[in-house]
Amino acid sequence: MKLLRALLGLTLILTFAVQLRAEPVAATPAPAWKLKDVEGRAVSSAQFKGKVVVIDFWATWCPPCRAEIPGYIELQKKYGKDGLVIIGMSVDRQGPEVVKKFMTEHHVNYRIVMADDDVEAAFGGMDAIPTTFIIDRDGNIRDRKVGAEATADYEQTLLKFLK
Repeated sequence: MKLLRALLGLTLILTFAVQLRAEPVAATPAPAWKLKDVEGRAVSSAQFKGKVVVIDFWATWCPPCRAEIPGYIELQKKYGKDGLVIIGMSVDRQGPEVVKKFMTEHHVNYRIVMADDDVEAAFGGMDAIPTTFIIDRDGNIRDRKVGAEATADYEQTLLKFLK
């Protein structure tokens, strides 16, 4: 299992250089999930009904993931009042302390939860990170992107669902 995770990690690293923007997806119901944040508190998808939710699978050691975080911080500031909720789903296996330290150092202003294999599978598995989903106010997945994207470009995609 450790060898498999190491190979998967290598695959993810090799994929970083390529931005693999997917097309918008047909509206499909987002999976329900319940995970713990870095403080050990339960967070669930049910808490965000009626909101536009960005789910970002990421890791502290992932350069493209890290590059997108300042943009997500700005988007949360700019559109939180309009019903945007950004949820970072950390795939870090070193535990929440590593993620908590990163959040403090980078002034992350949105929720971060610790992803597990079940939630990754529920979202269709992760071929690479970052993998990011937009879930509309009705609870449907409307967009999936694999790889990093400039904040201004992603904002345009997001605005379609915030209006």
